[in-house]
Amino acid sequence: MAKTHVTTSINGEATEFLCEPNETLLAVLRNELQLTGTKEGCGSGDCGACSVTMNGRLVCSCLVLGVEAEGAEIGTVEGISNKENLHVIQEKFLEHAALQCGICTPGLIVSTKALLEENPDPTEEEIRYYLAGNLCRCTGYDKIIRAVMDSAVVMRGDA
Repeated sequence: MAKTHVTTSINGEATEFLCEPNETLLAVLRNELQLTGTKEGCGSGDCGACSVTMNGRLVCSCLVLGVEAEGAEIGTVEGISNKENLHVIQEKFLEHAALQCGICTPGLIVSTKALLEENPDPTEEEIRYYLAGNLCRCTGYDKIIRAVMDSAVVMRGDA
C-alpha cells in the first residue's frame, strides 16, 4: 500500500507525515510523531484513553484514520500545558489525586478541557455525563469529578 502525505496542525504547529491509508490517528501520533501521551486502552472507541480534539471536537483517535487529519487542527494532551507550567486541569488532577496508572489520564484531561471550553460552569451531573466515555479502573470517579469541578472554578476566575 502506498503511504499518503498528510498536512495538518497538531497542538498549533504545522505538521506533515506519511501514513498508510488504514493507519489510525492514534498510531500516527504515537509511532510516527512520537506524541506518546495519547494512550491506547481498547482500540474500539469504548474507553476514551485516546481522546484528542479534531477541529475542536472530541474524538477517539483509535477510530479516526490518520488520513482524515488532512487539513485538520488536532489537539493532544501534549498541547494542554504551555511547556513551562502545567495547565490548571493538570494541576487539579494532581492535587485531587485523580490519577494512578496513567492510561486514562491523558484522555480525561483532554476531555475535561473540551468540556470546560464548551461549558465553563458544569454541574456534577453534566461532568459525569460528558466524561462517561472515559473509563478509569484505578481511581474511581469521585476524585476525577472533584478535580474537574475545581478546575472549572479556577478557569472561570471564581477562586
